[in-house]
Amino acid sequence: MSDSHSAGPFIAAIDQGTTSSRCIVFDKDGRIVAVDQKEHRQIFPKPGWVEHDATEIWENVQQVVAGALRQAGITRRDVKALGITNQRETTLVWDRKTGEPVHNALVWQDTRTDALCRELGRNVGQDRFRRETGLPLASYFAGPKIRWLLDNVPGVRERAERGELMFGTMDSWVIWNLTGGTEGGVHVTDVTNASRTMLMNLHTMQWDEKICTSMDVPMSLLPEIRSSAEVYGEATGELSGVPVASALGDQQAALFGQTCFAPGEAKSTYGTGTFLLLNTGQEAVNSYNGLLTTVGYRIGDQEAVYALEGSIAVTGSLVQWMRDQMGLINSAAEIETLASSVEDNGGAYFVPAFSGLFAPYWRSDARGVIAGLTRYVTKAHLARAVLEATAWQTREIVDAMRKDSGVELTALKVDGGMTANNLLMQTISDALDAPVVRPMVAETTCLGAAYAAGLAVGFWSDTEELRVNWKRAAEWTPTMDPEIRENEYRNWLKAVQRTMGWLEEEN
Repeated sequence: MSDSHSAGPFIAAIDQGTTSSRCIVFDKDGRIVAVDQKEHRQIFPKPGWVEHDATEIWENVQQVVAGALRQAGITRRDVKALGITNQRETTLVWDRKTGEPVHNALVWQDTRTDALCRELGRNVGQDRFRRETGLPLASYFAGPKIRWLLDNVPGVRERAERGELMFGTMDSWVIWNLTGGTEGGVHVTDVTNASRTMLMNLHTMQWDEKICTSMDVPMSLLPEIRSSAEVYGEATGELSGVPVASALGDQQAALFGQTCFAPGEAKSTYGTGTFLLLNTGQEAVNSYNGLLTTVGYRIGDQEAVYALEGSIAVTGSLVQWMRDQMGLINSAAEIETLASSVEDNGGAYFVPAFSGLFAPYWRSDARGVIAGLTRYVTKAHLARAVLEATAWQTREIVDAMRKDSGVELTALKVDGGMTANNLLMQTISDALDAPVVRPMVAETTCLGAAYAAGLAVGFWSDTEELRVNWKRAAEWTPTMDPEIRENEYRNWLKAVQRTMGWLEEEN
């Protein structure tokens, strides 16, 4: 262990993600002491179907916990609490007695429940359960995935009716196994993960009996809903005796790790796609502008804090596309150099609706366009248009959030791989006309789970102490002339219109 770190005690966090599982050990200052990470297989049985082997994931989780402790040179006695964060909506059903999954986990990206979701919409359509759950009927969420397993895996419906099975998102699976599994494992989920099932009522924070009946999901399957920061039980195995003390879906964990504790504070995670969450305080704000209403977090027995969430399908993956499919750059980092070699976009706008438009439009009939081309445009202008695409898409979501909530964005805290691109950060600040702030610890998802677990056991006293703990590494402020900003935004919106209705067979 390096000398720069305190001698402990520590908090550990497990991030069970879409492509890998990791464990990070943090010290009292919120600094990273050790990290271990292991990838798991992506299983694609048919086009649009995505699965994970939950047994493989649980084995990996145990390995990365052991690995992180070993790297930190500490034992379980130095770990005061363990937090969990997870890929959201990924759905698993397993046997209470044997602990065996009845089928691979259905991953959040899996679209096999498309037809079922249309059928569940009946004559009401996508918004059938939105008032209670804050969510549109979409293949993304866990409820319809449970229904698919009940209907399509032989014997599962009968076993569920007999009370032999348990459902969980990955937080529940990891916590159940950590706390003993078949030997007294605790079957719980937290409010943030429960709010992504379409089965929880946002206003009561309990499973909604009517919706469970409509979806034909027996309530005996469901875990108990708890807060995001409390001791659920004690770990067994490698971390024997350590309190398991937090659970937060990954995007909510990032909101928490970015210390967005006040209404109007927002974070945006720039990865393959982008997720933007805005704290709306103790009010669940209904969205009329294509956003999701979700639980941000709940600390112990305090009031729950809600958030609005907007997602962009293509951000980092557009830079990869420029590199891999177009061969216009050799590395992701090169896009910044290329884009910086010109003053502006040369009149070109790039709307990457590769798989349709996400928030705030939700148009699956849209496809990508590059608009405004003339002979003048070079690949450097296109590189700039690529970065601007991420900025304007962020602006559209922030505008939708303001319309829905009346909350003004005070600053945008950013994390994720793309934040290494300084030109992009400046461009986002210019598009939003607001400061953009990047923290010291880029691993905000794990940090959020660690913060919540630390609060639950008194390792940190309150959210105020966490605010002090959070350190900024860089900040960008807007430098763009307001008239230019509005003109560019108008052009961008014009380009977005050109993407719609490309596929005719959709509505």
